[in-house]
Amino acid sequence: MKYILFYKTIDNYIEERELYREEHLNLIQKAYKNNELIMAGALAEPTGGAVLIFNSHEVANEFAENDPYVKNGIIVEWRVQPWNVISKKNIEVIKKRVN
Repeated sequence: MKYILFYKTIDNYIEERELYREEHLNLIQKAYKNNELIMAGALAEPTGGAVLIFNSHEVANEFAENDPYVKNGIIVEWRVQPWNVISKKNIEVIKKRVN
């Protein structure tokens, strides 16, 4: 199981994030290097959110609580949700059951 951290941003977050962007990206880099974070990115069209995928619910919560975007109001809402990942191997098993 993986854990998705969903972020909802303020309307003008692209302009407002600049003061905190380097610290935010450093936090992402640290989590990635520690094998805690799998991938992350901002949502596009429409903008206004981001998702980050973690290996641990606790680490995802800690990340959000320490993220300068959250601390400084760039993120107005966040939540962590468990994600049941289906691997390629599992998909093959499901295909066999269906056929």
